[in-house]
Amino acid sequence: VLVLLSIIFVRNLKVEKPGKLQLFLETSIGFLRDFFLDLVGEEGKGYIPYLISTALFIGVANLIGIAGITPPTKDLNVTAALAVISIAVIEYAGFHKKGMKGFIKSFAEPVAFILPINIMEIAIRPVSLCMRLFGNVVAPLIVPIPFSFYFDIFDGLIQAYVFVFLTALFIKEQLD
Repeated sequence: VLVLLSIIFVRNLKVEKPGKLQLFLETSIGFLRDFFLDLVGEEGKGYIPYLISTALFIGVANLIGIAGITPPTKDLNVTAALAVISIAVIEYAGFHKKGMKGFIKSFAEPVAFILPINIMEIAIRPVSLCMRLFGNVVAPLIVPIPFSFYFDIFDGLIQAYVFVFLTALFIKEQLD
């Protein structure tokens, strides 16, 4: 659906006298690009399309519950896949920046005896990202129906924000 909408929205883009929809889309994407650029810096500019795409996917996936469709983020497999992909991007950022030797050496920083903890952190991060997203999307099942709009709209968007915010921070950490 997001790909189809993207194709429809960008069919008739104009350089001169753009329409209201084009201005809205350009402003929205510009806002997201600037937001993530502030987080990851110039070095992380190449990761911004991934972060924007992930934010849009999770946001829309959480919001479709309003239409009575089960959000894909209620499936642990989807949240786990998103977390694994994000961790792969994060670790790639570190490997790409530091090279093989520097990447492996970074596990022993700041001191060598911390190596097991740094390795364990790689396993914990995707679990943390996955459970944070999954747990907060499933939580509305326990809450009365009047409050479900809060979870469907506000909490769904907050979870998209938190997921990509943490991913961006982890990428920035790898680039430093």
